[in-house]
Amino acid sequence: MNPDLVILADTIHTMEGRLPGSTAPQAVAVQGGVIAAVGSRDDAENWPAAEVIDFGAAVLTPGLVDCHIHPVFGLELTRGRDLSGAADLAEVRALLRAEAAAIPAGDWVRGWGLDPNVFGSAAAHRELIDDVVSGLPCLIRLFDGHSALASTRALELAGVTGPGKFDQASEVVCDGSGRPTGLLLEAAAIELVARVMPAEPFAERKARLAELFTQFSRAGLTGAHVMDCGEGSLELFRALENDMEGGLPLRLRISPWCMPGSGEEDWHRLAGQIGLGGKRWEVAGVKLFVDGTVDNGTAWLFEPDAYGESVAPFWPRPEEYAAAVRFFAGRGIPTATHAIGDAGVAAVLDAFESLPPAVRSGAPAAVHRIEHLETVPNALIERFSRAGLVASMQPTHCTHYSRADQTDNWSVRLGTERANNAWRCADLRAAGTTLGLGSDWPIAPFEPLPILADAQLRRRAGHQGEQPVVPGQALTALQALEGYTSHAAKAAGEWAVSGSVSVGKRADFTVFDVDPLSVAPDDLADAQVLATFMDGRVQHLAVGAVR
Repeated sequence: MNPDLVILADTIHTMEGRLPGSTAPQAVAVQGGVIAAVGSRDDAENWPAAEVIDFGAAVLTPGLVDCHIHPVFGLELTRGRDLSGAADLAEVRALLRAEAAAIPAGDWVRGWGLDPNVFGSAAAHRELIDDVVSGLPCLIRLFDGHSALASTRALELAGVTGPGKFDQASEVVCDGSGRPTGLLLEAAAIELVARVMPAEPFAERKARLAELFTQFSRAGLTGAHVMDCGEGSLELFRALENDMEGGLPLRLRISPWCMPGSGEEDWHRLAGQIGLGGKRWEVAGVKLFVDGTVDNGTAWLFEPDAYGESVAPFWPRPEEYAAAVRFFAGRGIPTATHAIGDAGVAAVLDAFESLPPAVRSGAPAAVHRIEHLETVPNALIERFSRAGLVASMQPTHCTHYSRADQTDNWSVRLGTERANNAWRCADLRAAGTTLGLGSDWPIAPFEPLPILADAQLRRRAGHQGEQPVVPGQALTALQALEGYTSHAAKAAGEWAVSGSVSVGKRADFTVFDVDPLSVAPDDLADAQVLATFMDGRVQHLAVGAVR
């Protein structure tokens, strides 16, 4: 064997498991972009390679993969002023005033990442922002990505004067007299205003996406499951693959949206996109929704929230969602369904449990997933483990947006019992469920190391004074790392080619300056990613990383 590359590191976690007392390998050989051998440093002496990279005391794992991310959609969601750090309404208003003063003439004031907790007991209303943006059109995206607040001028330019009608469970919130308050719930309502905003030029979008992908790689990611495919997405991926030196720095597995109001003609069109792609990106599934979010009252719960909301499905006729599931599953097309509330999760289970036996167990088979699962009672955990569905969850949704004392908007709306069923990661793993982890960027930060830490801590890493949120649902260090490696591969149906450091699999690696399986979680969050590899080629290499 004459490999192209040999990588050495004092610890290599293969994520395949090893016998108790056995020694972790310290060398991996790469040939033709795949792993050719795994062994000791002594073994590597017999692998004459064209190149050897020695990371010394570092730790190498399979490449980290974010199981839920919105890179192109996120470009639009993150235009304008970042409001995610604003502690109260006064700070939000100050940031918007500064943004209004800074934008070019004729542009819109934009903000994003707004936490609804800043409104306290008050309802979000355009009058809270109209004066500070000096009558300019303004659209603020709330942190959940499912709601927005528009100024009076923005509504005027969009021609929004009343509640409107939608195929999905969207709403232009209106006051008692039927006048819009500015609060827009879910995609169809937000789009009424978003479609009249000035579009960002393609070249600027491409440049921002290239920088974003570079940041992903530097943070340790070698792959991502992209949960949208809006207008221009495929063109951006093609352009970047051609323009970026060495191609895309991470693999993208893309799932376009299938929305209410669609039918078989639309489903055939989506099915026809499967397999489109390039060297490191591919349309490989379909994304559906059965509800919205707890925070804006559009989740689907068995019982209403504290404000009498979150009782309606996103598909007004849930049987049409089930029909879509049958269509895609019957063709072996993987699906991922956004389901946050307990009734929403139950509806997804109902749909998959009702599939004909030949579809559930026959060929072509596909991996099907539920995304988010924010509040789930015991009975659904038991059904989940029997259904064979994969869970895809985001630990920082719990640690960043809910509080142990349940004074946050999410917990108040749900009440104690349902809030105590929050993000049941540990129970799903105990039930034998495959659990992929991710960020849902830009809803939460994408850096994987703090997410791995939060999954173990059930609080924000680096905030030792915070109380953990439902601490019994904490993952072990191994389970957290599996969520970004072996379970991420299984969640994509790619375990045969990725997710472990094993002969014949892709040579995608992440190299840490600490051991993610033994370091304290707070320290892991602050650790350094020394390198990432794709197909055995360096994508990111920190200064001084190589011995």
